[in-house]
Amino acid sequence: MDKPLLKALAGETVRPAPFWLMRQAGRYLPEYRKLRASAGSFLDLCFSPALAAEVTLQPVRRFGTDAAILFSDILTVPYALGQRVEFVEGRGPVLGPFDPDALEPAGSRLDAVYEAVRLVRASLPENVALIGFAGAPWTVAAYMVEGGSSRDWLQVRRMALGEPERFAGLIDRLTDVTVDHLSAQAEAGAEALQLFDSWAGLLPPAGIRRWCLEPARRIAAALRERHPSVPLILFPRGAAVFAAEFAGTADCVGLDTAADPAWAAGKVQGQAAVQGNLDPMLLVIGGDAMERAARDILSAFRQGPHVFNLGHGVLPMTPPEHVAALRRIVQEAP
Repeated sequence: MDKPLLKALAGETVRPAPFWLMRQAGRYLPEYRKLRASAGSFLDLCFSPALAAEVTLQPVRRFGTDAAILFSDILTVPYALGQRVEFVEGRGPVLGPFDPDALEPAGSRLDAVYEAVRLVRASLPENVALIGFAGAPWTVAAYMVEGGSSRDWLQVRRMALGEPERFAGLIDRLTDVTVDHLSAQAEAGAEALQLFDSWAGLLPPAGIRRWCLEPARRIAAALRERHPSVPLILFPRGAAVFAAEFAGTADCVGLDTAADPAWAAGKVQGQAAVQGNLDPMLLVIGGDAMERAARDILSAFRQGPHVFNLGHGVLPMTPPEHVAALRRIVQEAP
């Protein structure tokens, strides 16, 4: 196993720390913007295997990252289940009317995603790992119930708290589909998988355990049975206080910006690898502030398995030269 990311996810302490960034392929890159302008809709880009593969490879070529993460979107799953999904400029995702009792079988609607995985895997340098991903059931359900992004997420919280049996049916369905979706990516060539629970922090503690942690455990167990050699990263954003519990489920826990590295090194890193957790705004700012924070994170996690990343995704206004500088900082760290 010569890929730094896979070594770290297997529990090895790797120097320099493996480096990749959430949302590393996106609007901050001029080559992405050029391709995006000619691709049609955002979903057209996601479902065109050649274009999705090209976008996935762009940051690997530019920055020499230790991993590529497939260019796709967590909302390809509700699209595959028959819910209308579109991305509106200046507004974000907009989903059509939602009926949990009328969801369709996913069928072959995600085959283009798996073809993109195959194309990327065939094009990657030997030392670069390919990460597949999916949205966690709670987060995907939140978009499906709300019909898009929301300021307060009232509808999904009302359903989860007020109609728990009905909501459990939706979570169970999404859990099964997510297992199949991640498994298919592994079969197509993904060497690691990440589960994004971007809205875990909306829930109270009991809700996090029921709607985030329990589905994650079911997904992890099913994937371990199907693909025992493919590691799983969990990213429960906004639920850092539960990171130690998530660490008992996966090979690696992604830490959001609010997680204290010193605390995580003591409470989480002994159970699993940790990933993170530079504030994306520091990547926008760059310079000494970014370097000091990056070095503090690297120092805190240097005694165990650590994958350097952000506490959330790259922001669109990020200068690409700051990403290149951050890459150098991580590579040159003692």
